[in-house]
Amino acid sequence: MMRPDHRSRFVLTICVVISSSAVLAALVQASGGSPANVAERKRLLLPRRQLLSGRLPSSPVDDSGGFGMPTDASPPLEQFEGTLTLRVAVADRFTLISDIFKLVPNSDSPWKHLPDFSFQLVQDGNDLIPAKQGLLITGSPTWNYIVGPGRVWTEKGDGGYVRAALPFGLVQRNQNCVHNGELTFLFSKAKSPPISHVYYQITQETCYPMKFNLWGMAGATYTPGAIAGAGAIRQGHSAEIQHRVPVKPVSDLARDYFNSGFRQVAISEGYEHPDQITTYGFVINGVNYNAGCRTRFGEYAFCVDMRLPSYSIAKSVFASVALMRLGQLYGTGVYQELIKNFIPQQFIQGNWDTTTFNNASDMATGNYDLGGYEEDEDQNMDQFLIDESLNAKLRDAFALHKHQDQPGTKWVYQSSATFILTQAMSSYLKHRHGGDDLFDRVRDDLYKPLGFSAGGLTTIRTGNSDTGAPSGYYGLFFNRDDVAKIGDFLNNSGGAINKTQVLEPGRLNEALFRSPDPSAIGVPILGGSASSTLGPPQLGPGLPPSENTRRYAHGFWGKYVSTAEFPEYRCNFWVSLMSGYGGNVIALLPNGVIYYVFSDGREFRWLNPMREANKLAPICH
Repeated sequence: MMRPDHRSRFVLTICVVISSSAVLAALVQASGGSPANVAERKRLLLPRRQLLSGRLPSSPVDDSGGFGMPTDASPPLEQFEGTLTLRVAVADRFTLISDIFKLVPNSDSPWKHLPDFSFQLVQDGNDLIPAKQGLLITGSPTWNYIVGPGRVWTEKGDGGYVRAALPFGLVQRNQNCVHNGELTFLFSKAKSPPISHVYYQITQETCYPMKFNLWGMAGATYTPGAIAGAGAIRQGHSAEIQHRVPVKPVSDLARDYFNSGFRQVAISEGYEHPDQITTYGFVINGVNYNAGCRTRFGEYAFCVDMRLPSYSIAKSVFASVALMRLGQLYGTGVYQELIKNFIPQQFIQGNWDTTTFNNASDMATGNYDLGGYEEDEDQNMDQFLIDESLNAKLRDAFALHKHQDQPGTKWVYQSSATFILTQAMSSYLKHRHGGDDLFDRVRDDLYKPLGFSAGGLTTIRTGNSDTGAPSGYYGLFFNRDDVAKIGDFLNNSGGAINKTQVLEPGRLNEALFRSPDPSAIGVPILGGSASSTLGPPQLGPGLPPSENTRRYAHGFWGKYVSTAEFPEYRCNFWVSLMSGYGGNVIALLPNGVIYYVFSDGREFRWLNPMREANKLAPICH
């Protein structure tokens, strides 16, 4: 655990394997036949001399220029296999931009520095692949890590050194905020020193409460060493790349659908703070049209692997999907199982005698303290969100019981309700199928067959532990390919993967508000406004609230779009939405298009994107 003076060691284990001399020879030939025939471009950012000396830039550098592999780069010409240890930082800088909850003190603290950890990587050509991706628990009081695949290449200006760069994210302990950064270094067994300093910086986040820039230099040493399973790691990464959804820039939509009148500028027109958008895109006809990944210092060099926090989108794509999976495995009767039968009685407070799995999934448990629009979530959830242990969180979750209504009659949004549901489902699954972990079941039956990235296959668990109980209400980490795949699956597959039914189709159809009578599904959402912090807005900016046009069903938000309210459409229809704290929305449109946006300005804008998507594929026929 990091000491407050941050002078502890930052350990990074890297193991890089080039599979054969034949491959190396082929790479050399592809570069022009000679190791000397490498990139002629003069490097202006983080040149060899700066990395070797450890001289810290006065401010963060341009992300693409500092960490991106240039188009004229040559292949790596050395075999690298071993352990990279990052020692005490030579220098680092922390600039706080915002801190809504006042967590960062004026004095030095672990919030302002990278925590200790070690990890391993495997090299495959130009790719540098972490042996373990997803959430890495560090033991730090403030930060955990996610490390993504990077790149390795050679530039002439590096004087025979090989250059490496890879993305990483700082994840707030027990929270879903992600602060995205990159690191880079030089290595060569034929040079002295064999390893340069490591430069790192963080200049972007999807995190409403806390924003900062962090950049620094760390000393490094190299010790040779092998890694087990390197071949499988390379094969898995290669398969992941091959099965990614094709990506084009959003600007190509106007060209690919040239008669549609699509306007990209309309996407951000409704935003008060468009600079708080991390990324957005449309998935249509098997293509992920993405807007890129902005930072405060240029375009993120590893946009394909930028980690995007789910927040309450996890309520839909994990907890609610898990219940649909149980319905497919064990029958639809599971929806009516009673919460009280699967939670230890010592934790239960309030009246849960008739509250079902379905009621909890609809945010209508009948137990609450404040019945106004999201008041329990906004005013009574702090202790629940802070506590880490399973027992403490269960006690906190059941503490909201001052008022008790008939289950299924009143919508009261509570992350604690999804946590209770997740633990009850976990107990049910273990009762039916031995020691299965609920998240692992969804991961193995759904996420892996869909081709999720290796970094998207973990979740936040209780106890700040790899072995704790899955939280359910938040805690997933996507990249843009994961978002495209899960969105398309939910919206267009009918719950089947490779012709095998994975999700119970009736409940999925209800969650999409495509049942014969969508207005009878779930529970009505009354109250709220376009500035709601957790739910999608009812209407566009400047329009009055319209009650009884939204419902919450099975972990999904539903909005009724009528010709009376939206005269630009020629029919009435429902839209199903997944929403996450800060400004994250995935809209599952009835024309088959998926629109997604990840942002942290507390704005949930999807009506303008829906209008543009309607131009690409008309919703009303």
